[in-house]
Amino acid sequence: MSDRFLENVPCNICGSIESYILQAAQYDIHSPGETDYMRTFSSSSDERLNHRLVACVRCGLQYVSPRLRADRVLKGYTAGSDEQFVSQARGREITFGKCLDAIERVWEQPPGRLLDIGTGGGSFPYIASQRGWKAEGCEPNRWLCEWARENYRLLIRPGTVFDQHYPPKSYDLVTLWDVLEHTPDPKAEVREAHRLLNDEGLLVINYPDIGSWVARLMGRSWVFLLDVHLYYFTRATIRKLLEDAGFEIIRIRPHFQRLALGYILRRAMPYAGVPARAAERLFRILGIAEWQAPYWMGQTLVIARKRPTVN
Repeated sequence: MSDRFLENVPCNICGSIESYILQAAQYDIHSPGETDYMRTFSSSSDERLNHRLVACVRCGLQYVSPRLRADRVLKGYTAGSDEQFVSQARGREITFGKCLDAIERVWEQPPGRLLDIGTGGGSFPYIASQRGWKAEGCEPNRWLCEWARENYRLLIRPGTVFDQHYPPKSYDLVTLWDVLEHTPDPKAEVREAHRLLNDEGLLVINYPDIGSWVARLMGRSWVFLLDVHLYYFTRATIRKLLEDAGFEIIRIRPHFQRLALGYILRRAMPYAGVPARAAERLFRILGIAEWQAPYWMGQTLVIARKRPTVN
């Protein structure tokens, strides 16, 4: 890949420039076109990790460096459509209903105002609004914003959270569902969430945990080692990131998602090959390919409470 599209980055948690290589880059030197960016940086991208994966010597954070420049990453997310992502809206609605149960057990107050950052098609604010929350969302991809308007009657603001200039202390709950590992600067994202939350407000994040037993067992075949992921957190590094940003972790546990059986098997084909392809075909014949099944491959849910000030 041409060097003009790449940037070296320091550790996003501690700022160290010292790291060691966990996985070497897998690509040849070439210049991708705009369509390559749109395909790689989309909500449903499943291209396996080709970039160099490193670990910080000081704090252990795992991340991609060198990587595509942040402006190119954002351009990929902004453009194009993502029919594959919205095809799983029903499973996300079921998943988010269960997640809200867990959140509201911690919140223990009437529903307030929430912001879902990187909301995709808007499934979470839709479900939350049905439960009485005053829910908003922002999303870089304009096609997904329009999909949310047409299917959920939600007004989702296009762009990143930094584009919106929300006033401070505007929300009781801020969420980032499957977002943080995609962002060029996770520290800035969680610090912005801290600014936007009322005192004692909640931040909820889910992420694929590279320290989970399933990730360690699968090694380089782990399903979340993807080009679209720039950061790979463990429980220790996510805790460090959030505590440094002014949060106290209240809950951290496995996060089970619901997806259609056929969709799960299609995503498994690069890893399981013929058996996954055969099972997917059989499920379609039996008429159960759209059944919503629990799915866990290391995803982790974090609920954190804002401390009044950042240390």
